[in-house]
Amino acid sequence: MPGPALPALVVSETERHELEQLVKRPSTPQQLALRAQIILRASAGESQGQIARELGITEQTSRGWRRRWQTLQGVERPVAERLADAPRSGAPATFTLEQITQLYALACAPPEQYGRPLSHWTPRELADELVKQGIVASISSRHVGRLLAEAELKPHQSRYWLHPPPTRTLPLKSKTSARSTNRPPSALNAASTPTVSMK
Repeated sequence: MPGPALPALVVSETERHELEQLVKRPSTPQQLALRAQIILRASAGESQGQIARELGITEQTSRGWRRRWQTLQGVERPVAERLADAPRSGAPATFTLEQITQLYALACAPPEQYGRPLSHWTPRELADELVKQGIVASISSRHVGRLLAEAELKPHQSRYWLHPPPTRTLPLKSKTSARSTNRPPSALNAASTPTVSMK
């Protein structure tokens, strides 16, 4: 049995305009546009059931975003930010550019330089070394792997990066070879002119 009808959400004219812009703008992410529609419909007095049917979502989703809007009512933040996902507790920590650069430098160095009897680094070993050196407080091996993949770094090729193969310098060969002679120019011309024998 459906519960009692909920009162229409309070939405200011400025907020309504922002919500409508989010729905109309082609560049708006789909989830954000959907949430904006939920709030607009709830402000028009539609029930949770109506909103769910019209938008093809569950009533729980509709109710959740209605509740979220009410919680942030009066908060001085843009509408798009209020409809964005809340930060998750399990989200990976962010690292500074300096810390990431130190990871890359470490991945390019031979493991034995740090007392590790390895032929090449693994994400787990790199994560352990980053913590050991105090570069980061903590980091998962999976996150290290993602950072290396983004930079297209392959630790097993670190020796190649550090010591590129030597290039051999070959003497330049001229397409035309010149021979030095002590003969005068007239003799050279005569030598180069073909002789025809007349019989």
